Amino acid sequence: MGVTGPIRVVVAKPGLDGHDRGAKVIARALRDAGMEVIYTGLHQTPEQIVDTAIQEDADAIGLSILSGAHNTLFARVIELLKERDAEDIKVFGGGIIPEDDIAPLKEKGVAEIFTPGATTTSIVEWVNAHVRQG
Repeated sequence: MGVTGPIRVVVAKPGLDGHDRGAKVIARALRDAGMEVIYTGLHQTPEQIVDTAIQEDADAIGLSILSGAHNTLFARVIELLKERDAEDIKVFGGGIIPEDDIAPLKEKGVAEIFTPGATTTSIVEWVNAHVRQG
């Protein structure tokens, strides 16, 4: 059964990071590309983010992390999606994430990581190509 309608993405800022300009830029770019975007605001816990994604019937969660807590926060979101039987929700992220951390994050189940300098176009294209594609 195919899903119709726009791709739904929850854009979230987990943890204590207080800067959300990047997340807002991504949210706007995805919205401009025709997606439905739910922006959760600052200081969200992984539990709040997963609750929102499930309630909103989201296809993907985009996490923006600049605080350095990406390993813990990404892993917790993935873990909660598994616990809630919602592994069909793709998780992607961006922010200040060291190159050495990208492969381990992907092994844990993060679908894609965008580092500083990634264009909004490349992120929109990735979401269009990979979300809902099984």
